[in-house]
Amino acid sequence: MPALTVRLPVPIAEEWDWQLSAACRDTDPAVFFHPDNERGEPRARRVRAAKQVCRRCPVRDRCLEYALGSSERHGIWGGYTEDERKKLRRPVR
Repeated sequence: MPALTVRLPVPIAEEWDWQLSAACRDTDPAVFFHPDNERGEPRARRVRAAKQVCRRCPVRDRCLEYALGSSERHGIWGGYTEDERKKLRRPVR
């Protein structure tokens, strides 16, 4: 019988260490995740504030890659809202 090959998961630090360089690391998470029933100008202000943090982030591309790869449904990741990420995932016709 052939030898059994065991594959261990990738070490977590290697998968998540990009977050250590994230510009949002010291920002209140509420900036990136909307409360229930948030609408209109309050939501627009919060989204602008989150995107401003993302614009200066050195790992923005990696963050967006993570959000798209994991189908993250909530929050602003890599400078994109939930709705904007949905559009990025849709196939172009």
